Amino acid sequence: MLFSSWPSNGSMPRVWLGVMLLAACAIGGCQDKTPVILAQLDAFGGQVDVSLVGVSEEQAQQASAIIAQDFAFLERDWTPGSFGQLDRVNRLLATGESFVAPPSLRPLLEQCKHYERLSAGLFNPGIGKLMALWGFHGDPPAKPVPPSAQAIAARVSAKPSLAQLEIQGLQLRSTNPQLMLDLGAIAPSYAIDLAMEHLMDLGVRNAMIQTGGELRAIGDRSGQPWRIPIRRPSGSGVFAILSIRGDESMVTRAAYDRNFIFEGKLYHAIIDPRTGRPADQVRSVTVVRDSVFAGAATATALFVAGPERWAAIAQQMDARYVVLVDAAGRVHMTQAMADRIELVDSDEEILIAKDAVARLAATRSGL
Repeated sequence: MLFSSWPSNGSMPRVWLGVMLLAACAIGGCQDKTPVILAQLDAFGGQVDVSLVGVSEEQAQQASAIIAQDFAFLERDWTPGSFGQLDRVNRLLATGESFVAPPSLRPLLEQCKHYERLSAGLFNPGIGKLMALWGFHGDPPAKPVPPSAQAIAARVSAKPSLAQLEIQGLQLRSTNPQLMLDLGAIAPSYAIDLAMEHLMDLGVRNAMIQTGGELRAIGDRSGQPWRIPIRRPSGSGVFAILSIRGDESMVTRAAYDRNFIFEGKLYHAIIDPRTGRPADQVRSVTVVRDSVFAGAATATALFVAGPERWAAIAQQMDARYVVLVDAAGRVHMTQAMADRIELVDSDEEILIAKDAVARLAATRSGL
């Protein structure tokens, strides 16, 4: 069954594709007949998958409309280079003068400031000029080339930070003209959280929204937990399975996400604010948090922190469930994650971190 949730007025947002109604047993191996509605949206340059369990067709139509609107709004306004609200805000921040910011921006920036502080600056959405220098701010260049060491040093020496962002009511001001917001990696996370809150307001109790390596799930899938695969650090194949039930979010940050190759070397978009270069000590990080936004901020910070500091930063950010694969292929986990994760492979070197001190739990051959 295929239907559109948008009125036939000739203007259908490109984020909405369609919805199919299936039986849960056909897709999840369940024995009951609880209906599962699957939707696919096109947003933020990728695909958004939505699963709704045990809802009526009317609820599904309402839900699909809300999700499409939430994603379309944030993609239009908060994607760099889209000529939306974010570009306007960045132009005004560069002046150093106070201005009235869009009301929707304040809660997002407050969260960004909070997690930047907890991460000791390793999560920093204020490095937009560095991201632009690398070609990751908005649309990437057709033929990306790594910037010069001098250009990188100039951006790093400016030390942009959201701590330099003053928020008073609706007034916004930056004390550093080199501060440029880059919310491209955070906006999809915020969109999932926003959409899920709206679904719960509609009375939806069992659902999952996922895009790329980010998802949030509530309730369960026809009486069974949501079983989520974690991709291998190479981006192909499954490394582990995680079961989620209740209301949890899982986020993976990996070198395979946004990247380019120049002269045989991979350059990805997870930039270390301290060096101005892609963080190179980690291949992937997966975290489970109560919101996708918190998960995205945490995973980014831990990726930048590297194998030596990640456990301490995770403790500062109050992250219980973490699995990190370093550049050498070793798998690092918190004890809480080790207690619930199902590893698909059986030959990894596993390091369990407890109270920010790593100890060897099992030694096997590398990835």
